[in-house]
Amino acid sequence: MKQKKRVLVIDDEPSMAEWLKVVFEHAGYDVRTALNGAGGEDLFRTWRPDAVVSDMMLPDVDGLDLVQRLKQLNPDSEILVVTGHGSIPKAVDAIKAGATYFLEKPVDADGILALLAKAVERLDLQVENVRLKQKLQDRYKFANIIGRSKKMQELFELVENVAASEANILIQGENGTGKELIANAIHFNSKRSKGTFIKINCAAIPKDLIESEMFGYRRGAFTGATTDKVGLFELAEGGSLLLDEIGEMPSYLQTKLLRVLQEREYRPIGSDRLVHVDFRLICATNIDLDAALRDGKVREDLYFRINTITLRVPPLRERTEDIPLLCEHFLEKFRQRYEKPVRAISPAAYHVLIRNRWAGNVRELENAIERAVLVTKGAEIQPADLPETLREGTASAAEFVFPAHWSLADIEKMAILQTLQRTNWNKQEAASILGLYRPTLYSKMKKHEINDPGRQGRQPAAAGRGAS
Repeated sequence: MKQKKRVLVIDDEPSMAEWLKVVFEHAGYDVRTALNGAGGEDLFRTWRPDAVVSDMMLPDVDGLDLVQRLKQLNPDSEILVVTGHGSIPKAVDAIKAGATYFLEKPVDADGILALLAKAVERLDLQVENVRLKQKLQDRYKFANIIGRSKKMQELFELVENVAASEANILIQGENGTGKELIANAIHFNSKRSKGTFIKINCAAIPKDLIESEMFGYRRGAFTGATTDKVGLFELAEGGSLLLDEIGEMPSYLQTKLLRVLQEREYRPIGSDRLVHVDFRLICATNIDLDAALRDGKVREDLYFRINTITLRVPPLRERTEDIPLLCEHFLEKFRQRYEKPVRAISPAAYHVLIRNRWAGNVRELENAIERAVLVTKGAEIQPADLPETLREGTASAAEFVFPAHWSLADIEKMAILQTLQRTNWNKQEAASILGLYRPTLYSKMKKHEINDPGRQGRQPAAAGRGAS
């Protein structure tokens, strides 16, 4: 059963408060009343009404101050102000304070019910927008990885399909693309999710220490080995092991790793104890493994052992339609972390962000948004708030300066054409970036006589039509 909307009436005239209560209850609302501002504020805090109908003139508090306090407690609340001393300046002040509507006494039942219905409808729309936004975020978010592009959706699907298996996984991608997030998603969606997840960065550990870290050692095995040490292989028992930057592992250690994967046992350094291991191997690299194989940096037999399933994380420049979604995610993240009232990113700033090539990928984008949130002085991020390195390549374009004689149609045509060129004439991707449905994009292309050069090449008979 649908819950009734709650309406709080605040009026120091008992007869007026009671009349409004009867009118609203007859219309199907759940109503409570207060005869002063303090009582109304207490009810607002505890009862949490959907809408408030309040008199402007109260015995203990100024009506405008009360409206401001209620909006601070719940910015989404709908407030209708009623007064017997109406004027345009007072109405303006009430709206500025946060009221949705301003009414003069005497009020009639039909009129105030109509305004209350509009206020409640606004509230329902806000709730629905929040719900849809959350649904959209859930749809395009997988284990803290965000992406609505076709490539990312395909990657999400593949991760879901292989996570439950015991197959070894190789994750390839440039720095900053989110390889570790993909590894996390695989582990926490696998049958081993309750086990430990050990991560080893082969490039971060000195080469003379990495063997002892992975295999462990017995006290006295070498100078400085004053106690026994359990290796990371053993700690990963029953869980998963991530070897990040596997291409940086020394060749002799690759041989030992291959033996562990084949025999599922090993001996710690200086020990006679045989350790049996049971872990799921996940490897990640940012290098071209085919080139590394040719150069002898990666053993061929190890390569075939670790890449039962290969997942490629696309760089950000190949999924530019994800940039707005990522920006919104990072904006919300850092707005909350630093308690800054930054609500949005300006179109000019978005222009800079989308045109950048993002050598550092998602990590670079995240750093750029964090900086912008910290340095901006307004509620909207501007190009000047972004790192200078981003602005240098797009300074002139980010200012949106067009020839004086250009019409809006000229500007629209240029935006569509440049987006199509940047996406290599991928209509779906271009439509997503432009915020259009694909049929709408086709309609606008026809309107502006924008022809796909690839399509023209495939249809020579039609090449002459529309040419200038």
